[in-house]
Amino acid sequence: MTNQDNKARPLAGRIALVTGASRGIGAATAQALAQDGAHVVLVARTVPDLEAVEDAIHTAGGSATIAPLDLTDGESIGRLAQAIGGRWNALDILVLNAATLGTLAAVPAIDSKEFARLLTLNIAAPQALIAAFDPMLRASKDARVVALTSGVAAANPRAYWGAYGASKAALEVLVAAYGQEVRNVSAIRTHIVEPGATRTTMRARAYPGEDPATLKTPDIVGRAIADLIVRDVPDGERLVLPK
Repeated sequence: MTNQDNKARPLAGRIALVTGASRGIGAATAQALAQDGAHVVLVARTVPDLEAVEDAIHTAGGSATIAPLDLTDGESIGRLAQAIGGRWNALDILVLNAATLGTLAAVPAIDSKEFARLLTLNIAAPQALIAAFDPMLRASKDARVVALTSGVAAANPRAYWGAYGASKAALEVLVAAYGQEVRNVSAIRTHIVEPGATRTTMRARAYPGEDPATLKTPDIVGRAIADLIVRDVPDGERLVLPK
């Protein structure tokens, strides 16, 4: 591979896993990582949407594998780690993007069953993924764990966003703590990304009257995440995109 190829595909030979990769920011991030040369494992529940993203990556000259599964099933995460570990020695990039918005409600009105489901996907699943893939991340020469957060997390709580905001605040703490735990004993670096207002299905649910044409597209966020991973930035660096 020439120096020009290295510059064009700086993630060549790297293995990435992106959750929530069937649409929106997850799909855009997977496509950007593949464009930079990574082989991307696409994780989400919806097979047709995953296949569409995989086809787009292959059409663009990239490489990807789909892994349809429900992240709320902890056993599925363990099986996924076993399958990936049987094919590759290390995982270089883990993007924790999958999340659910839930119903926007005042804190006393939060439905307990829905809240439990939200916490399972938004915080328990990322912890299970980190735990399952920790050995493969430690085996990488330069591993990155990237978690997607929100402007309504701990730094800026907002009325009626308590459930979703709390889950994102917990995710930030979880990933930052993991980064500190492995900082001196591995090549793992962790990052938090706050994408800001983006044209996604979740955004449309939260702001039904908003004109989507006024929002940035997911590919802008995906490219920014890929660029963050390519750059040699310190552990814990936070990326906040303009609103």
